[in-house]
Amino acid sequence: MASQDWLEKDFYAILGVSQDASDAEIKKAYRKLARTWHPDQNPGDTAAEQKFKDIGEANSVLSDPDRRKEYDQLRQMVGGGARFTAGGPGGMPGGGAGGFEDLFSQFGGARTSGGGAGGQQINLDDILGRFGGGGSPFGGGGYGGFGAPSRGADLEARTTLSFRSAAEGQTVSLQAADGATIKTRIPAGVKDGQTIRLRGKGQPGEAGAGDLLLRVTVEPHPVFGRDGNNLTVDLPVTFAEAALGATVSVPTLEGAPVKVKVAAGTPSGRKLRVKGRGVKTSSTTGDLIATVSVVVPTTLTDETRAAIETLATDADGDPRAELFAKARA
Repeated sequence: MASQDWLEKDFYAILGVSQDASDAEIKKAYRKLARTWHPDQNPGDTAAEQKFKDIGEANSVLSDPDRRKEYDQLRQMVGGGARFTAGGPGGMPGGGAGGFEDLFSQFGGARTSGGGAGGQQINLDDILGRFGGGGSPFGGGGYGGFGAPSRGADLEARTTLSFRSAAEGQTVSLQAADGATIKTRIPAGVKDGQTIRLRGKGQPGEAGAGDLLLRVTVEPHPVFGRDGNNLTVDLPVTFAEAALGATVSVPTLEGAPVKVKVAAGTPSGRKLRVKGRGVKTSSTTGDLIATVSVVVPTTLTDETRAAIETLATDADGDPRAELFAKARA
């Protein structure tokens, strides 16, 4: 998600919370809205799909204390300026990247808080304090006096990708204020919070342009999680499948399901590994980890109840005996 979106969207209004809402209130509002507007609950409804994406964008900012603070400062202190806009190719599954805004070109090359290169955070107080005087326009040691020419300052931008786009990679187009188009390929397997450095795409300088530091936020997926390059998924199985054993289908990020064998007597929490079905990067491929969750029936026929009562009679001792023994130790 870009700074441009931060200025043009009211994330508090999108989640329906006040500006002083607590983290718990934001989390509760997001979960409720995400369930209501999830595309699976509104098939074919493009408006609901956009609403779900907006909710995800708002939550990704307001649930992060540092980003929320930055958002509040930007909304209060900044209004306009030259911008980057960004977007992936049309038809990308799960949406594409958001826009980018160069908040710094309007200030004649405002400096980073660390003095230039190295990926430091931009200091908004420094930008505003230097708007009217002093300082090198190239973010370094000055060129108007006797110092050597300096490299331009690094700039920072943000974008939000869908879970699928982050796993598969995406080409992002950036359009600068002068009309120039910058394209970069975000590699497959990029992680939430990862920063990608675009060499020479930052503030111009006498000794060369600085870099553009592109920080990526990855939206959560309703089914899959991620642990390193492994994909994770909760796999519901029936009591009968867990007790007697079965071969069941597991969804994959690619779309085509795979079959896994559930051994007889499998308990809830056991992890089943599917090799090579995780996130694929240029150097490695992760696995798909399915965690078994035994579903307890809520409606029983007379025959089913009788069978379970028989099973309870035949059970091997007290399953909580070891638990209490350890508790007393």
